[in-house]
Parts: sequence; structure tokens; C-alpha cells
Amino acid sequence: MKTRKIHYKSIIAFLILFVGFTSCEDYLEITPKDKISDGVLWSDISQTELFINDIYAALPSVVNRFDPWENWSDDAMDGINGATSRNVYAIAAYTPENAENQWGQYSNIRKCNLLIKNLSGSDLPEDWKALRLAEVRFLRAYFYSLLWTWHGGVPIIEDVLNYSEQGDEIFRPRNSSEETFDFITRECDAIANDLPLVAKENGRITRGAALTLKAWCELFNASPLHNPANDKSKWTLAASTYKEVMDLGVYDLFPNYETLFYEENNFNQETILAKPHVGGTNIGRSTEGLAGPHFSGGSQTAYGMLNPTQEIVDEYLMENGLPITDPESGYDPQNPYAGREKRFYQSIVYDGSMWNGAVFYSRLGVESNNELDLGISTGGTNTGYSFRKGLKEEYAVNGNNRLSSANSILFRYAEVLLSYAEAQNEAAGPDASVYDAINEVRTRSELPSLPEGLTQEEMREEIRRERRIELAFEERRWYDLIRWKIAEEKLNGKLHAMRIEEVDGNLTYTVIPAPGGERMFYADRNYYLPIPQSAIDRNSKLEQNPNYE
Repeated sequence: MKTRKIHYKSIIAFLILFVGFTSCEDYLEITPKDKISDGVLWSDISQTELFINDIYAALPSVVNRFDPWENWSDDAMDGINGATSRNVYAIAAYTPENAENQWGQYSNIRKCNLLIKNLSGSDLPEDWKALRLAEVRFLRAYFYSLLWTWHGGVPIIEDVLNYSEQGDEIFRPRNSSEETFDFITRECDAIANDLPLVAKENGRITRGAALTLKAWCELFNASPLHNPANDKSKWTLAASTYKEVMDLGVYDLFPNYETLFYEENNFNQETILAKPHVGGTNIGRSTEGLAGPHFSGGSQTAYGMLNPTQEIVDEYLMENGLPITDPESGYDPQNPYAGREKRFYQSIVYDGSMWNGAVFYSRLGVESNNELDLGISTGGTNTGYSFRKGLKEEYAVNGNNRLSSANSILFRYAEVLLSYAEAQNEAAGPDASVYDAINEVRTRSELPSLPEGLTQEEMREEIRRERRIELAFEERRWYDLIRWKIAEEKLNGKLHAMRIEEVDGNLTYTVIPAPGGERMFYADRNYYLPIPQSAIDRNSKLEQNPNYE
């Protein structure tokens, strides 16, 4: 197995700069960054590093907000009735006025453009400049990838806009989706060789991150949303780039799926791109207090804002590798949590399991604070389940506690393997390399290899299930529903919960519609999120996405 040396002093130094700049509001307000380019900022490495670290800080966190994007999918629901995911997104009530959007990335893109313009012409050391310019061009491409996957084609802006100097020329029309995709992938190609295989400071951008971003966008572009004619060459392109990442010889699966996400294993050999967090500071992570089980040990220890659904629970395999729908699997619907694969126990808190030193009871009639909430009134689970994956009990402190230093992992090697398997299967069918990639992921969780002789369609089903399980609650499922163009199927109707109660001395398990679990999705418009009306009001050249007028 490949190993990677973790440079702890470098991590600390990088994060001190990271924290220092994100809290340095007075400095930013006193001297505008675009007014000191030659005099101070672009002639001093330490000042420029602070500016770059501020751009790094804009990378998103995973399940570290009050209403995680995972709740937009069929895998999870927010435990609070007033959540936007339940009252706006779930019922497709979002509009250009109220929808979440990625348009704020243009502020980050402007910072990138400012850095690229001024650093390129500075007298700082050329080798240092080349590396930092490559990092910032990656970050700009990443921000554009968020805009593109949410909204489709967007204005591509590479210069530094200034209304006082340019007037209305700063307002640009949208580029096409294909042009936006081409820009992102060309940028990744252009910078890849300027980036190191292994960064000297953990948390910095590497060649693997650039190639993985390129491959992810190619996969998105090859999928049915952007490839209705199923052009095989698009799948081949994505498979080829993912294979480049695999052939770098840098990454490997971390041996323990459960502890992979713990802070003591930050920047392990599976991590390709991650946003660092520093517990006890303003950039500490709060996932345990926001998304974890609502109550434990007699007190509230989280908001409970991510409740796994019965839909995702049913996807987890049995320990023999068979789905619960297979008659040979051994699944017992009246003992549904016995004999399941390891990732189930590592990801889900279920009735009768332990969390934070106490038994979690979602069954009815035992006066548990975590009892299934049938009335959407308590803030407790509406599905009978709570979130566990990557959480540490010591940080089970209610609310936005910022206690954890665990990374938000944005790209990891298991996803590379599964994405390669998907792209290669679509391009050429289930050849040996497809089996090898998916079986490598399964082996880590002690599952048997897939049976030989699967058809392309059967392999597609296995890859999609494996991807859903392996990447559960890492905010990938919504993107997959969108790019596969199956959101209209999966996000229309009701999500489900498990009702458990004692009848004649025995527990009975009944799958029921989850309270507040209604889902709606309009295929004629909802595959793209709307351009915010505020942006269109400022820029009349912007065209709204279809059917949001």
C-alpha cells in the first residue's frame, strides 16, 4: 500500500495563515486589496500568501451548515420542519427570488483574477509564482465548476472588472454550457504540470486535484444531462483522465472506512482535495453539533439536521454482498439491521445502536427523546435514523460548536475508482478494469467481489448502488441524480421512514411515508437551478434558465 508522509509543521503553518487572514477584517477594510498591488501586497510573499489563503478559505465545507445540501437528495431529510430543504427545495417551490445559488462564487473568482493579474507581473521568485498561480487557477476553475453544475453555462470572466473604469462593459452575457465546461477543463490541463504530485504543505493543490476536477467535469458532461445522444467518446475522455489519476501512484484507499474521516487521519493517502478545519477557531467544523443525533445521554447534543431515509438504508448490502431484495441475501424485514455490511454500521445510527454512550431508541412508546417524530414537531428524526458517518462522540455538543479539526474531503480516491468504473463501463462495457476498480472499493469494506459475467446494464446498476453507499452523506448524491437525469423519478413522491413498536411483546418494523417527506421535481426546469433574480436585475444581458420566468 502506498503511504504519504504528513508534514505536521507545514499543516500548522498553513492553517495559522488560514485562520489569521480569515479573521483579519480590519486589515481588509482599511486598505482595499486592489489599491495596494505594487506597493505592498504583490511585492511581499507573506502578504500574497495571506491573500491566497483567503481564496482557499472559500472552498466549501461538507455537511457543515444548518441545512446540508444532502437534504436535497433522496438520502436524507432535515429534522427541523422550518428548514429550506423541506419547505422550498423538496417541493420544488424555488424561484429566481428564493433559490439557493452559486452566484456568490463570482466574488471568489474576482479575487482569483486579481491575484493572477498582479502576481503575473510581480518581481517575486518565478518558481514560487508559477506554483501559486497554478493553485489559484485551479481554485478559479473549481468555483466555475460549482456554477456550471448548478446553473449550466455562465459568464466566463478572466479579467478584473471595475465599474468605475469600465462602466456597463463589466456586464457580460452567459457563455454556453459547453464553453464553460471547456474553460474549466482547459484550465486544469494548463496547470497540471505546474503542480506537485505531493504538496510540501498539506492542504495545497496538487496535480491529482487538477486532474480529478477535470475528470469530474468530464464525467458530468458525459452523463445523460449533457449527453442525451450518449456520445461514447465523452465517456472515454472521462475514463482516460480518471485513469491518469490512478496511474500517478500517489493515492490509495485508507484501510479503515470509519476512521478515514477523523481529524487524526487528515490528509491520508485517500485524500485528493480537502478543506482544512481547525477546531476551537472560527474555521472549526461543527458537523457533530449540527447534523448528529438529536439527543444522547438525556440531553440535546445536536440539531439533528440530517436524518438518513429508508431509501438509503435499503441500499446498504448484506454482509454477503447481496442486496436486501435478493432472496439469497438472508435479509429479515422484521430484523432489518442484522447482518448488514460494515458501512451501514459506520454511517447510520439506528434503533438499538449506541451513540455517545447511550442506546439510541427511535421506536415508539419508550419515551425516548429520539422517538420517531410522526407530527413534525419535536426536531427529532422523521425517518427513524440519525447520521453517524465521520462523527466523533467527543464533539457531540449542540449547535455550531466549531470543535472539530476534521477535514471536509472534497475529492477522494474511492470516488476516482468508482467514477472510472462508471465511465469505462459506459464507454466499453464491463471489462476487467471496471471489475478491478469497483472490487477494490468493496474489498475495503470486506464485501465479496462482484460476480463475473454482468451485462453493461447490470454493471451500471451495481456501480450506481456502490457509489450511493460509498459516498453517502458526502454531498454527491444530488449531483448524481441531476447528471444521470433521474431526479424526476427519485424526487417525486414520498420518502420513507421506519416505524418500530412493540406488539404482543415483539418489535414490529413497518416502512411508512416519512412525515414531511414529500418530494416534487419538475423535469422541464429543475435540472438547472435558476439564475438569481438579483443578478439579472443588475445585468440585463443574463438569460434565465428555461421555465423560471
